[in-house]
Amino acid sequence: MFHKNIKIILAALIVATAVWQFTENNIGNGIFLLLIAAIVVLLYFKNEFLIMALFKLRKQDMEGTKKVLDRIKNPEGALLKKQYGYYNYLNGIVVSQTNLTQAEKYFRKAVELGLNMDQDMAVAKLQLAGIAMTKRRKIEAQKLLAEAQKLDKNNMLKEQVRMMKEQMKKI
Repeated sequence: MFHKNIKIILAALIVATAVWQFTENNIGNGIFLLLIAAIVVLLYFKNEFLIMALFKLRKQDMEGTKKVLDRIKNPEGALLKKQYGYYNYLNGIVVSQTNLTQAEKYFRKAVELGLNMDQDMAVAKLQLAGIAMTKRRKIEAQKLLAEAQKLDKNNMLKEQVRMMKEQMKKI
């Protein structure tokens, strides 16, 4: 994985080489280099390790997800703001199986940094509400649950929200 600034410099150098190839009448080489530059720019906005971690998570491979996330060195400097939010979100999901306090820190950081999709933000807030509920912080849990419900526009989390509200009545 390259640092985000190195990716931009690399893309600029590849585009410059493509322009040079066009001026030398090597049209095929120039087009190929432009495609490579497009891939480098895509990887600037979509981090390759986060994509791999999402695939591992879809397969329910928590250990593999953690290994892929651990391969990202200095995530604060190497990732964009939203990517760093997703890094924390994925770490929160993985760690929530074993350590709720650590998971809460990751989810809070992800919510603070922001996530691209409202559905992901709703899941993060729902997880935070569940953690707050287990720690007997009912008011905070209710607030987070209401925010998660607002963000869930497709009603994909409707059942989980209903179950949490029933559990909150018992507290």
